Amino acid sequence: MYIGFLTVALRDMPLKEKAKWASENGFKSLEVACWPKDNTRDYSGTDIDVETLTEEEAEEIKKYFKEYGLTISSLAYYDNNLDKDPEKRKFINNHLKKCIDAAKMLGTDMVGTFVGRNIEKSIKDNFDEFERVFTDIIKYAEDRGVKIIIENCPMEGWQVHGLPGTISFTPELWEEMFRRIPSPNFGLNLDPSHLVWQFIDYIEVIPEFKDRIFHVHAKDTEIFEDKLRRYGIFGRQLSPGMGYWRYRMPGMGKVDWERFIKTLKESGYDGVISIEHEDPVYEGSEEKVKEGLLLGLKYLKQFI
Repeated sequence: MYIGFLTVALRDMPLKEKAKWASENGFKSLEVACWPKDNTRDYSGTDIDVETLTEEEAEEIKKYFKEYGLTISSLAYYDNNLDKDPEKRKFINNHLKKCIDAAKMLGTDMVGTFVGRNIEKSIKDNFDEFERVFTDIIKYAEDRGVKIIIENCPMEGWQVHGLPGTISFTPELWEEMFRRIPSPNFGLNLDPSHLVWQFIDYIEVIPEFKDRIFHVHAKDTEIFEDKLRRYGIFGRQLSPGMGYWRYRMPGMGKVDWERFIKTLKESGYDGVISIEHEDPVYEGSEEKVKEGLLLGLKYLKQFI
């Protein structure tokens, strides 16, 4: 196993500078942000513009990654592939395909995304749309030797307050995803932080889905017991956010990283542990973000 991080944390710093800093500080891989340049989502970025990427540019990126002793663990474009608006959905699906094309050029075999949700339909009814949309996307990826990885984030409140914005956030839903699309090129970017605040056993799912865990996010979750007692499992209702938890750097929340990583190893996983920095305590400046990343690295290294 080896440790990397998702590049959106360092915002507008050029990718080559991010790679140099990562190498100098002991990281082995980067998960590279590939959202469209015209994008307003939080925790997103455009480190590689897949709309215009040329073979020459891809070769240059591969050259300095090799120079710095880094790999690209995956390309990251997490958006709503089942958007209710047909035109928005078409754009998102097509951009995801351009990420797949870019992954082939860059020599990486994974692209990360969300399934998303048509918010006007139930989760159950979304699965027919999922099967239609993702059968095409996965076939496109298969033909280019690329795997599609789904992060298990509920994206609660993304589209409508109180409702999950995706359909891929519990083991029940993963089972249905892989029943409908059993392709070996379709798997998970497993993030235990999202399971913690749902009170799902993030250890138990590893052996069950070991053949589908292609990539792992390292993010922790801090639970505020007093707020949980006040707001309950459905969270705060009169203002945004769940209210009883927040994301933290690895080691600063409820995840038992030693046991989590040990179980991954026992289940045959030997890939990246990629830090996804969404810790509000270590945001606000480049220095704070770097401090958070380095704290995460130091903590996780003892279990790798």
